[in-house]
Amino acid sequence: MPFTKNATLADVLADPQASAVLDHHLPGFRTWNDWTLSPLAKLAEVTGWARGIGGTDPDLTALWEDLGSLESSPVVNKIPAAPLGPQPDYDESGCVGSRAVIDSIPSAQQWGVAEVVLKGPSHGNPFTAVEIHATFRCGSASVQVGGFYDGDGVYRIRFMPPTPGQWAFKTSSNASSLDGIAGTVDVTGRHDGNHGPVVVRDTFHFAYKDGTPYLPFGTTAYAWTNQTQELQDQTLRTLAESPFTKIRMCVFPKSYSYNANEPDHYAYARNSDGSWDFTRFDVAFFRNLEQRILGLQRLGIEADLILFHPYDRWGFSDMPAWADDLYLSYIVRRLGAYRNVWWSLANEYDFMQTKTDNDWERFAAVVGREDHAGHLISIHNGAKFYDYTRPWVTHCSIQRTDNYLSAENTDSWRNQWGKPAVIDEVGYEGDVAEGWGNLSPQEMLRRCWEGAVRGGYVNHGETYLDEDDVIWWAKGGTLKGQSPARIGFLSRLVAESPSGRWDPLPGDWDSRTGGDEDHRVIYLGLGRPKFRSILVPAGSAWHVDVIDTWNMTIDTLSDPVEGRVVVDLPGREYIAIRIRRA
Repeated sequence: MPFTKNATLADVLADPQASAVLDHHLPGFRTWNDWTLSPLAKLAEVTGWARGIGGTDPDLTALWEDLGSLESSPVVNKIPAAPLGPQPDYDESGCVGSRAVIDSIPSAQQWGVAEVVLKGPSHGNPFTAVEIHATFRCGSASVQVGGFYDGDGVYRIRFMPPTPGQWAFKTSSNASSLDGIAGTVDVTGRHDGNHGPVVVRDTFHFAYKDGTPYLPFGTTAYAWTNQTQELQDQTLRTLAESPFTKIRMCVFPKSYSYNANEPDHYAYARNSDGSWDFTRFDVAFFRNLEQRILGLQRLGIEADLILFHPYDRWGFSDMPAWADDLYLSYIVRRLGAYRNVWWSLANEYDFMQTKTDNDWERFAAVVGREDHAGHLISIHNGAKFYDYTRPWVTHCSIQRTDNYLSAENTDSWRNQWGKPAVIDEVGYEGDVAEGWGNLSPQEMLRRCWEGAVRGGYVNHGETYLDEDDVIWWAKGGTLKGQSPARIGFLSRLVAESPSGRWDPLPGDWDSRTGGDEDHRVIYLGLGRPKFRSILVPAGSAWHVDVIDTWNMTIDTLSDPVEGRVVVDLPGREYIAIRIRRA
């Protein structure tokens, strides 16, 4: 078959004739980028980079014609057949004659992890051949929880108890040795610091399950759990000293600029020919991931877990549908009892050329079916927004689609979709060549404030060049920027409002106002007036604060005011005025 626009870079560059045609029409193409980091990208996706400065998209008609005259010999990866799945005669196939044994049932706290561990059969491939789940009951409450295979004949069923009490369980399995095993788990009240999972509160905001307000001022380190143990430890130490309450992170490793290293472990075992065995998970990979999620939990940080992404040279973004579903079922069963997990179906879902909207809807259904705890779930856009009105979407996970107009759209996004607006990718403080990663710290902070007074939550990111390519946005490590401390200052100001949140309020044309009835903030952004005349609401006196958002200072007028007052200002950018009902 001839080459087309949808040929992968790997196929084109591996064919001498096709590669020569590409070099003829796009001289120097091989030096534009390190294409080994994106071998699965389609040719049509990257040829747009041939546009010259100030020029229009090049006419590539001759390129497509010349490539179309060549017969391609694609680098074919045989699509593995779907496994048979759980079989009713599993134990008989391995001549298992004894019952599985309960290895341990430790007690648990409310919203903790109640884990039933069973020692059972290991013949064949238990990852696909064994189905096990348990029904937990306490009073009139009943919760069904799926279990998973953890290697070496060990099966685990992890349950997040919603209430204290004695929860009785009974297993059900196609393996007779694992079927019908019963027991109880004693669940105590929650311990200090355990507020439960985060849920949506009052349409546009968040709270923990116990009602404590939660503010998702987060950061991004996509591939931090795919680095060395030393670097992962360093990342947790950095986060412990940071103001962040959420981190966006991928399950699979990332292949992209500044991301050329290989991880120590992968999600899958390999076949004898080196290809991935999508029916067998590498439990060491998942054990590390869950330990790191628990490490975040101890710091009070939510793990916004990205389940798929397009930046891939290993093939995890292009698995067959059955493998996608098996992976989703396994990871949700394995991690769904951890209260600090959020699900993000994808980072830049629309850049994953092999997935359709029907796939994403199916993925959401799989996650919803397997997630007994009902965690928050969303999907992150590249150039095209997802339909965030879909009933399974709990909040909007947004990347700005304009390099300059970003957080200024927050209130519009809230109104459009009627859900919390979390601008997870607004740009990054840093100095890399790409426009998404060279914001000044002042601009990073300004975007966070613009989103906050409009009733949303803007995520931090950092991309400062490093001689070892250890850049926070991808690999974690240490933070170098100036915005984190100032984002922490913003977070504290939001938390100080009586409602524990800011909503957009009517204001002047040249500024933005947010807050609540008793606590209002006027953000002046890039304006730098020397004074401002404001009219405080009638009926009571108000304290007036002048907030320097960059220098993190608050100057309060000596006496409460009523009516109109002229507020002297320092004539600098990034100033806010706060009024508080006296």
